Amino acid sequence: MVAFHASALDGVARNPALPTPLLLRLLAFDGGGNGPPRHALQRAGLPERAVAVILVHPNPGARIDFAMSARAEPAQRARLVDDASPTVRAALAHGPEWRDPRTAVAPLPDDVCARLLDDPDPSVRAALLDSPHLAPSFVASLATHHDPAARRDAVRVWEILLPGERSALLADPDPEVRRAAALWECRRDSRVTAALLRDPKSAAEVLRHGLFHHADAERRVAERTHLAALAENPSLPTDLVEQLAVDPDEAVRLAVSLRPELDEARRMAIDFTVGDFDRANVGWVRDGLADPEVLRRAATSAHPLLRRTAARSPHLPPDLVRLLARTEDPLVEDLLSVHHPDTPEEVLMRVYARLGGTFSAWMAETHPRFPREGLAARYADHPDGNYRRLAVRDPAATPALIERLSHDPAVWTRQAAAGDPRLPLHRLREALHVPELASSAGANPTLPEDEMAAVLNRAGVPA
Repeated sequence: MVAFHASALDGVARNPALPTPLLLRLLAFDGGGNGPPRHALQRAGLPERAVAVILVHPNPGARIDFAMSARAEPAQRARLVDDASPTVRAALAHGPEWRDPRTAVAPLPDDVCARLLDDPDPSVRAALLDSPHLAPSFVASLATHHDPAARRDAVRVWEILLPGERSALLADPDPEVRRAAALWECRRDSRVTAALLRDPKSAAEVLRHGLFHHADAERRVAERTHLAALAENPSLPTDLVEQLAVDPDEAVRLAVSLRPELDEARRMAIDFTVGDFDRANVGWVRDGLADPEVLRRAATSAHPLLRRTAARSPHLPPDLVRLLARTEDPLVEDLLSVHHPDTPEEVLMRVYARLGGTFSAWMAETHPRFPREGLAARYADHPDGNYRRLAVRDPAATPALIERLSHDPAVWTRQAAAGDPRLPLHRLREALHVPELASSAGANPTLPEDEMAAVLNRAGVPA
């Protein structure tokens, strides 16, 4: 298949105006052994006739792509639970590999997950337990499962397990299950903490989270093993916190500065250093991204790592969004642009300007609040093609301007114009035969149905 025919076909597979008869024709395509284009298999809102074709497609790759679609309804994907191929069932069990951080992936129904967990093929069971898309209710149900790997997974939702289930996991016949359970229980039981500390593999995590009495904590501070982890420990007595706040190790002082009980004056009195590119994942803030009080404390702090962690929350109220938008911290801006639905336009533009061509810039540009009006007047003649491309987003851009930009020296600008519905039809037809524009032109929703059919014909898709 000629390369630009394949590109045009890929574009047609993404085209939101693709008629169902052409979609069905495309889905039946074997693609020289590669199956139909992935975009056809992972479209949103596939009609029942299309789903029926995919479920029995002779190419397992087609069924795998559908099994891992983030756009398909869970009930549709779940119909692959009895697929003959364990690879397909494993793909179903794991679910989508990547997802937009702004979009939640709905989990498979619990009864389908239960069947996958009892699948005769171990790869299917392992894929399910590795899935990031399981419902908490299902994970909790694993506490009494016959498979130790499943019981070990249940500790992820320790706080919602029943007391009897926790006790059973702490006494589980499998040592790895017992260890995983103890690593949660040590947060409230000093005896479990002491027992775990005898295991070198657990030491850092236990020192970070375990419950210590004063004498035990004092002894651990004196030993200076994993001291930065211990400096985060919630049960650390106040006098030891004060001692570690002036420790010669900078990592220890930084850990102390992030403790939740400190007031702002005490926090900022500690001598710590945060780099311009230090990513934030402060536990008590991360765990409270939906808690208004936690968010306010973190977002109003002068500590960069608290502000950066707070910027991950989609639940920030408007005043805190405005406050964080004024911090002049590029990482705060990046995180707001990815996670918050009401990120100010000026922040999105700054992220785009600073990081053009990166994932963060793409997330900023695809944000619902990314500016549109006025971009043509501002950027159509900009010396940087990355900015000329923005002119295509402007609702006031004329067909003549879109056509002009479809000939732009910068390929990304040409591609954006080729996919725009205002592109005159004669130029759209030309673009279908230009290798670097064929995919964008194929996805253009104003492409006539007969032109879509012609793309399928040229690519060798049987009628």
